[in-house]
Amino acid sequence: MSDSTATHEDDPTIPSRARRRLPSPHRGQPRPLQNLNRGLRVLGPGLVTGCADDDPSGIGTYSQAGAAFGSALLWMAPVLLPLAIAVQEMCGRVGIVTHHGLAGVIRRHYARPVLYVAVALLCIANTINVGADLGAMAAATNLLVPIPQQLLVILFAFGILLAEIFVPYRRYAKVLKWLTLSLLAYVLTAFIIQPDWASLLKATFTPHIEWTAGFLGLVVAIYGTTISPYLFFWQTSQEVEEEQLHHRSLDNADHVRQKRAVRFELKRLRVDTTLGMLAATATFWFIVVTTSSTLHAHGVTNIATADQAAQALEPLVRTFPNSGMLAKLLFTLGILGTGLLAVPILAGASGYAVAETFRWREGLERRFSQAYGFYAVIAVSTLLGLALPLLHVDPIKALIYAAILNGVVSVPLLVLLLLVGNNRRILGAQVNGWPSNLFGGIALALATLAVLATVVLSVTGR
Repeated sequence: MSDSTATHEDDPTIPSRARRRLPSPHRGQPRPLQNLNRGLRVLGPGLVTGCADDDPSGIGTYSQAGAAFGSALLWMAPVLLPLAIAVQEMCGRVGIVTHHGLAGVIRRHYARPVLYVAVALLCIANTINVGADLGAMAAATNLLVPIPQQLLVILFAFGILLAEIFVPYRRYAKVLKWLTLSLLAYVLTAFIIQPDWASLLKATFTPHIEWTAGFLGLVVAIYGTTISPYLFFWQTSQEVEEEQLHHRSLDNADHVRQKRAVRFELKRLRVDTTLGMLAATATFWFIVVTTSSTLHAHGVTNIATADQAAQALEPLVRTFPNSGMLAKLLFTLGILGTGLLAVPILAGASGYAVAETFRWREGLERRFSQAYGFYAVIAVSTLLGLALPLLHVDPIKALIYAAILNGVVSVPLLVLLLLVGNNRRILGAQVNGWPSNLFGGIALALATLAVLATVVLSVTGR
């Protein structure tokens, strides 16, 4: 949830003259600060979605891509950016226009088997991703604290679950968004090591493909951790919850006011989503640059432990005493910050989807007693995910496998999202325009081709 507070300045249905006469919470501040406050209020689910997009699975996948293939996969950053923006904008638009989450929309307009398959695929992928993220958080923490990883996994799982049930998510996310700033360590490291920027830019805008299962498997993983199915359902539901939280629904308003309000919300959505996905994609680019210039350049082509992954940040702290420990600290903060933000979103996306399927009350702003079915799904998803690291599955490999699974699951869910986005019975005049269909179609084609090629090459042993 966004931590912003709605005011009359945000309400597009109040005439501008009336808005100027009403008291403003920012009146009396310097004009640049007033402008900044107004600008920050447009940031909400899209920004949180962008932060959660770089979850531990993303960090692990991007790090492995840079270590294994150097800068060869940098071209995916500019390719995925417009695709991710288009897909998440579609999801948010569905929520704003219909006032229902994605599963609720599918239930109202499509056959029940379609709904059940979509929700089942989502829940399976989310549960495995939860387990992979919990395992990575424990492995990263274990670099600093000599506590058994299995115990750390249990503590993280129950701590996150209790926080999600008893703490409003918008407050929870407000704190955790600051922890994700530790990912700036990859940006700083990239400038400190002074790589060959010309060759990196060339790699960024020159697609390179190796027809091997390993290379294309990472293409699918990068795709799956950047354009993730759980974010489809999460952002749609969060736009609805934002609207309810700030009383922006105009169901009883006249047609003109409704159209004006929808245009305002869609404009806010585009800005919010663009900034969130831009931040996520830039993080991907800098992680690959850093790991390719440190790990890959020194012969580390397979990241087997959290300790190896943390070594990519050592150039940033090399001048400090005990630089290895500082690098581990920065790496751990990044994994913990993104994990604590993403695990509730993964489990929450499953909760929204199942609750909407069976018409249960849902919402992270509701108390447990008001939406016990919704929170029960979150608890089951978290606790089932807990089983993965407890079975001693390699935490680094689990991150990449979870990303690959997300890439595979995204194919049928993108088909469904495009169908919803072009259905006038659902969205009326707000159906997809040609940019959404173009980039959404490219996203679907890229995922389908990468998955099929990976399967073929794996079967043939290449």
